Amino acid sequence: MDITFENVSYIYQQHSPFAHKAVDQLSFHVPSGTFLAIVGHTGSGKSTLIQHLNGLVQPTAGKVKIGDFQLTADKKPKDMKQLRSNVGVVFQYPEHQLFEETVAKDISFGPKNFGVGDSEIQRRVTEALQAVGLTEDYLERSPFDLSGGQMRRVAIAGVLATKPNVLVLDEPTAGLDPRGQKEMMNMFYERHRAEQLTTVLVTHSMEDAVTYADHVLILNKGRKYMEGKPEEVFIQKEALQKVQLDVPEVVAFLDRWNEKFNTDLPFTRQSELELAAAIAAVIKGGKNHE
Repeated sequence: MDITFENVSYIYQQHSPFAHKAVDQLSFHVPSGTFLAIVGHTGSGKSTLIQHLNGLVQPTAGKVKIGDFQLTADKKPKDMKQLRSNVGVVFQYPEHQLFEETVAKDISFGPKNFGVGDSEIQRRVTEALQAVGLTEDYLERSPFDLSGGQMRRVAIAGVLATKPNVLVLDEPTAGLDPRGQKEMMNMFYERHRAEQLTTVLVTHSMEDAVTYADHVLILNKGRKYMEGKPEEVFIQKEALQKVQLDVPEVVAFLDRWNEKFNTDLPFTRQSELELAAAIAAVIKGGKNHE
């Protein structure tokens, strides 16, 4: 599903002494099937932006379009349940949202609430559980008897079981160790590709943004600060530093390499193996851009 923001603003506690504009005249377009990373320091408007995607908030001004659904200040879709069945949101620490007696019931809750039939729910539960790397042995266990990592996987399975067309990830790896972070992000990326989803990742990790996203949106004080492909945005070191962001480690490494050895290897989102091959070619007297 396409996502479009047209001059969207959102003000918390509007018409009060505590009014705060969290999103300010924000416009951008995300084609269906895009993996978008939204990056910005705390308070830049990231969380408020994604709350518009499933109608948790309506814009104070402007227009939000998600597929055929449209939200404005004075109008929201007649069938909000239909919108929310299309937009799955994985919040920070999703395991805090578990509440059912068994894993099976927790994963089933979303599809059941959206009117999916019993046989289809059973199929989706099994598929979602496999997608997050758990076996059917977990289905009759209490989610509260699981480890923290297992609880998170169950909560994510509940979102995947609704079969959303748009998957929104709000710092989904918060609190995980580096190995757990990588496994979780790889799992999301595999679902993104397999289901041809439109994925929106809110993250503080420049490494995740450059590894998985094909489009990046940088926010600052509720406004769009930069936008474009990762290989275009993340090489702009000075511009990023102005909003307290650093370039990804691979870009910083390439900058140091080029400066020290007087080369001009470009950043093209190379894998580690591709970067190693390019450096080896330089060392052996090959072309810099191979």
